[in-house]
Amino acid sequence: MNILGIDIGGSAIKAAPVNPVNGTLVADKVRIATPQPATPFAIAEIIAEIIAHFNWTGQIGCGLPSVIRNGIACTAANIDAGWIGVDVVELLSARTGLDTTVLNDADAAGLAEMHYGAGSKASGTTIVVTAGTGLGTALFRDNTLIPNTELGHLRLHGKSAEKIASAAVLTRLNLSYPEWAKRFDDYLRRLEELFWPDLFIIGGEISKNHAQFFPHLTINTEILPATLRNDAGIIGAAAAVLR
Repeated sequence: MNILGIDIGGSAIKAAPVNPVNGTLVADKVRIATPQPATPFAIAEIIAEIIAHFNWTGQIGCGLPSVIRNGIACTAANIDAGWIGVDVVELLSARTGLDTTVLNDADAAGLAEMHYGAGSKASGTTIVVTAGTGLGTALFRDNTLIPNTELGHLRLHGKSAEKIASAAVLTRLNLSYPEWAKRFDDYLRRLEELFWPDLFIIGGEISKNHAQFFPHLTINTEILPATLRNDAGIIGAAAAVLR
């Protein structure tokens, strides 16, 4: 049975039906600009449009840029602050009439990589880092997710780490890959000091350019590029339904 995966981001909402057996998209994904302001009502309306587009009647998995506890949004990153305190499962289930599972967006991407991508054969402690507008993280121990880690907000050089080492910083400051790699290396070293992981998996669109910055990293931990890239959030949101 296919599952509809929905990845809600600060700039776009992406969705596609997913085969949960092999983690593949079974139809072309749709991409709709995130409404501004990105309020619960506005995003729920976009999700209703997506349901209609696919004529969907099955289960839904949804990744949201928020700490999710028992279906309730506790934070709001790049979406409207009105999400905080909202029972997201109740909201989306009521609007669509369909069973809905909700989780943090970085956790969704991590689940995809661990089940179907670069981490499918991993053991021990793995940290998936998605480097984009911010730094998203997903922490796993022997393929079990420890949710809502939000390690992109660790302090690094006196600031939130994502203000120092996200992929957006590379673009905003017009850095070379070696220059940015030094910042990213500092961040990964901080994670090493705290968690002693067995593997890092680096996701986000920047992972396709890993050959330009991996050689400049000095960490001791094994590191792999993500394989699912921009589809990871969709695939992982769908996979979360079966957890």
